[in-house]
Amino acid sequence: MARILAVDDERAILDAVSRVLGRDGHEVVGEADPAAVSGYDLSRFDLVLCDVMMPGLDGFELVRAIRPDFDGPILMLTARVSEEDAVFGYGVGADDYVRKPFGAAELRAKVGAHLRREHRPRSHALAFGPVRLDLGARELSVGGVPVPLSPTEYAICEHLARHPGRVMSRAQIREAVLGWDSAADDAAISMQVSRARRKFSEAGTDPIATVWGMGYKWQL
Repeated sequence: MARILAVDDERAILDAVSRVLGRDGHEVVGEADPAAVSGYDLSRFDLVLCDVMMPGLDGFELVRAIRPDFDGPILMLTARVSEEDAVFGYGVGADDYVRKPFGAAELRAKVGAHLRREHRPRSHALAFGPVRLDLGARELSVGGVPVPLSPTEYAICEHLARHPGRVMSRAQIREAVLGWDSAADDAAISMQVSRARRKFSEAGTDPIATVWGMGYKWQL
């Protein structure tokens, strides 16, 4: 499930997008006023859908404004795409276009494809279902509720989350998080992970898996 921000001055389009993408379990937040997007925490979204032709602030201007603060894919909704418009849109930060009127299957397919292949390095946030890491604030939340991790616990989680599915030994984690000259041992890393997992359990999730004899991995 992804959290998607849809920006279009036509409420009927926003309702249609929410209904169509909701079939795949995505949460769609619709915004009819492009100027209001500046008040959103974009790190809480995985993908942005943005109409091109909007009053006041057009889609190109909006994409140019939000791209520095948003790492994920941006898809533009438009009734027509000339080669010149497409090149300009890609230049300001758009990733793709969806032509209006769009079919439900095409919209679902394009959104799904961009979410699956989204591997660009994140500088603002990492999201795994309900678990979200705010890289700027160095905070982790589950379902929007902050998990009170210590700085070292958070650093371990961020290091694992940046390499989901990859098994990290305690020594690798210790060097990455504390530095090669740290006096901490493997037992200290195990203790920090145990504390973080206890807090995750209280929040109703378990993103860190123990790989016996090897170390830990981020499993979401």
